[in-house]
Amino acid sequence: MSALVRMRLAGFLRTGRALAPLLAGLITLGTLYGGGRAQPAEAYGVSAVVLFPVLAWQTKILLDVEPDVQRRLAQVTVGVARERLAGLLAAAVAALVTVAVALLFPWLVGGVSGPVDPGDRSIPVGLALGLWAHVLVVPAAVALGALASRASVGGAGYGVAVLALGGVGAVVFGLTGSVAPWLAPPIMAAARTTGGEAAALTVLGLSGWALAWSAAVVGGYLWRRRAQG
Repeated sequence: MSALVRMRLAGFLRTGRALAPLLAGLITLGTLYGGGRAQPAEAYGVSAVVLFPVLAWQTKILLDVEPDVQRRLAQVTVGVARERLAGLLAAAVAALVTVAVALLFPWLVGGVSGPVDPGDRSIPVGLALGLWAHVLVVPAAVALGALASRASVGGAGYGVAVLALGGVGAVVFGLTGSVAPWLAPPIMAAARTTGGEAAALTVLGLSGWALAWSAAVVGGYLWRRRAQG
């Protein structure tokens, strides 16, 4: 299965399909950090939110690169379950690479402020919270992108609709006072947490919420894959 993961990542890179989401992410982050410096926790919280649709789109592109015939051959070779798991793992690896770039980018362009004095702990705390917020986004974005992939929905138009609804819904249902916050992954709640006092129970609760939401969407993806054949 690891060979299949590597093959899908290689196809994603060699076809040049990786450039579009990478450039979109860099342009978005450049716009975000172009307004001035901010504390790492606050900056990274917003960064994780804007990266969510980019990572979901990246996942869809990666899964759509492989021709349908090749995907069916992979199912015969490694089995249906392993073929689908390999796609999700390849998308997760690509998402983590993009997250690493997003975490490094603001330091390269001067978008975050350094410590005020040697005893200032805001930098390490902000980095830890920022890393958590970005990692929390990865499973949700991969799940949404997989659900929007060609193998799941069939047509390109349906995939774009799923991405658009998922991206907009994550923001709308994630707003404070939302009537149905459980319909969206907690990316907005995580951004608010990084900007204030982050209690350990809050971090654990939001992490569990993100994993549960992602598992439900992946379940929908697997069900759609079975329906599509």
